Formats: sequence, structure tokens, C-alpha cells
Amino acid sequence: MRRVPAPVAVVTVTVEGRAAGLTIATLVSLSLDPPLVGFAIRRDAALHELLRESPEYAISVLAADQDHLAQHFARGVPPIALWENVPLRDAPGPPQLEGAAAWLRCRLEQEHAAGDHTFFVGAVEHAEARLDARPLVFHGQAYVAL
Repeated sequence: MRRVPAPVAVVTVTVEGRAAGLTIATLVSLSLDPPLVGFAIRRDAALHELLRESPEYAISVLAADQDHLAQHFARGVPPIALWENVPLRDAPGPPQLEGAAAWLRCRLEQEHAAGDHTFFVGAVEHAEARLDARPLVFHGQAYVAL
């Protein structure tokens, strides 16, 4: 599957006033009516249990020039340093990364065990896109600008 390009996004939550985020490359559109998206996260990832506790989450689909943010949120940065120098949008809900190609605000609809991952299905409550933005994709084990 590493030969198949995948969109790169950062999923964020806020639980008990603390924000967390994680880079994913498994985002898929599942349904238009109702609007649903899905993604998989390893069960041992810090964000896994936080997603289950949060009433909503945000997805920032990264733009071509945001590979540094993909690497930042993929590394498991300590919580105290996670948001340093990360520009955020002024938007309701969990943090949304400024300059992304698109933003989704979702509520957890379903979750399904899938090997060492859980596949989360989200009902999209709000969506926005930058029509001038080129996406960042994951291909061949590297972040690539389209």
C-alpha cells in the first residue's frame, strides 16, 4: 500500500481542556448522505483513547507546504511542546491547523477493531476547503507535495 498515495491529515481533540493531535494517512470519504469520513489509528497511540472520550474532533487535511506539521504531529511530541509554533485557525471546536487544504469538524459515529488499529467513523458536522491549496500526500514512505 505504500505505493498508493494517501492524503495526510492531522486529527485533533480537546479533552478536559487539553488538546492533542496526531498525523494520519488513512483518511477516506465514506458517504455523502449522510457525510461520513473514516480513518485508522493504532490502539497504542496516545490519541486513541482521547478520541473515544471526546464528543468531537477536527481533521486538518494538510497542504503541500505543511510536511513539517505532518512530521511534528507524527513524532509524538511531549504535550507541553505539542502546540509551540503551530499556527491555529480561529474556529470553534478542537484545534484546526492554519493553512491546511481543508478542515472537517466531526463527531464520533462508530468505531471498529481492525488488527492493531481501530477504524473510527465520523459524522461530518462542518467542512471547509481552500480551493487554491495543493494537498500533501504520503507515498513510498515519504511526504510528497502534489
